[in-house]
Amino acid sequence: DAVHCEQAQRAGIPYKSVEDLKKLNKNKKLVKKLALSFDAFLASQVLVPQIPRLLGPGLNKAGKFPTMIVHTDNIEAKVTEMRSVVKFQLKKVLCMGVAVGNVGMTPDELRQNALMAINFLVSLLKKNWNNVKRLVLKSTMGKPIAIYG
Repeated sequence: DAVHCEQAQRAGIPYKSVEDLKKLNKNKKLVKKLALSFDAFLASQVLVPQIPRLLGPGLNKAGKFPTMIVHTDNIEAKVTEMRSVVKFQLKKVLCMGVAVGNVGMTPDELRQNALMAINFLVSLLKKNWNNVKRLVLKSTMGKPIAIYG
């Protein structure tokens, strides 16, 4: 709604008003382009029920249905939280890669992130550590380092 649009504009966060969404007019190509251009979406509490009517199923198919925000939420904090979330998609594939940090982080922060990601992943598996054969850490251009198995 208008309050959240104003907050986003002040914070320099890209936003779309209800009128902008109506202009897309369920055009599948435009909705798909919108979904591909962002990693996640936030929407006001009053708008969340209207989004499927305004945009159609495009965002849902892309797995990017908006997260609800209320007026008491700080938009900048919510955006930071969304950027720091890592999604694990467990499928039939036996190999998985996950980002646990970046160049600007200290070794201690990287270790903490890696431990948190590993423990969370293991908690999702049916047989916990019995499902894990090998864990490997790797930087972008560096050699892989086996840390388990």
